[in-house]
Amino acid sequence: MGQFKDAPIFDADTHMYETPEALTRHLPEKFHRAVQFVQVGRATRIAILGKITEYIPNPTFERVAAPGSYEKFFSGRNKEGLTLREMTTPIDSLPAFRAPEPRIEALDEQGVAEALVYPTLANLVEHSAAEDPDLVVAMIHALNQWMLETWGFTHENRLFMTPVITCGLVDEARRELEFVLANGAKAVLMKPAPVRGYKGWRSPALPEFDPLWKDVEDAGVPVVLHASQPPLDSYINMWEPPDTNNFTAMSAFRWLALGHREVADMLGSLICHGTLTRFPKLRIASVENGSAWIRPLFDDFEALYAKMPQNFEEHPLDVFRRNIWVSPFWEGSVADVVETVGWDRVMFGSDYPHPEGLSEPKGFWHYAEGMDEKRTRDFMGDNARRFLGLPVRNPAGDHAPVAV
Repeated sequence: MGQFKDAPIFDADTHMYETPEALTRHLPEKFHRAVQFVQVGRATRIAILGKITEYIPNPTFERVAAPGSYEKFFSGRNKEGLTLREMTTPIDSLPAFRAPEPRIEALDEQGVAEALVYPTLANLVEHSAAEDPDLVVAMIHALNQWMLETWGFTHENRLFMTPVITCGLVDEARRELEFVLANGAKAVLMKPAPVRGYKGWRSPALPEFDPLWKDVEDAGVPVVLHASQPPLDSYINMWEPPDTNNFTAMSAFRWLALGHREVADMLGSLICHGTLTRFPKLRIASVENGSAWIRPLFDDFEALYAKMPQNFEEHPLDVFRRNIWVSPFWEGSVADVVETVGWDRVMFGSDYPHPEGLSEPKGFWHYAEGMDEKRTRDFMGDNARRFLGLPVRNPAGDHAPVAV
């Protein structure tokens, strides 16, 4: 029996390419000198607080690597030993990368029904501006205002943009949440990392952040934890000072050490610090963080609970399975999620139009694992619709989670 391929696709991992004014158009005047686009030779770079960040090598996105350029690398078929730079196929940024109407046309051509759409520049804001929490708040609000003007937060009930909530300053985070919800946001984006406020670094899962999480739970809005500039950079720099922080030029050790530890730590904090027990209706998704970290984290939770059950009001694995959704890498193992979290918690994501993604979402069928029709419908679309609280498109209707 062949793989069923006609499920209405909800792509839970797609992106926009912003223009430079996304960070500057609405930035208060007192912060204008803190965020600048500067020329370095023939290249344009972004400088935040006087420091050039290379994490995103081309922050104007006028020329970008073609979607799917790095497929051979990420699928493990790089027999020639090419670097990501050598694999890059540069193209002019397409209208579908920049605005909602052309993106809708692209969805129709790709056979995609709906998609979550994440900003790209947001990946570097909180990391690069962390020493000034007020600047972080101002940059995030400026980005969200630009996103609202350019894309909207919901477009034709098919594109669901993800405005950013930065948690470092709780009162400001609550105001930003109120702003994006009032303007139609159906999901919000958070960085999986500690946050820096006036008191220094801390986990956003500590009780001092409960007013924000209560607002999130009361609103019923889901939260996406999407991969971004790794918070472990400074630690890894002690092992191997980088020639560049540009992810296309990272060394083998940096790839090994970075992994996706940050999302495991973030979810571990949300569970160990009790946020998901105090607010059991929260819906949290890990997107573009892979799935290989799940089994080790589950093993750690099992061992931890056996040693100190008094520290948990609920078994941590029960909390994870109740509150967490996971979108594995397109080249990764869906089974990693299914066998630990369950079929109702796994979502498809292509990472379009990023070069590390697929050239088109239906390219996933090259890596499919032989799911039957019902589970294909769940993975390719309906689980993401459940995550957002939207109607499912399974002709048989909604159903209870499948036991694995």
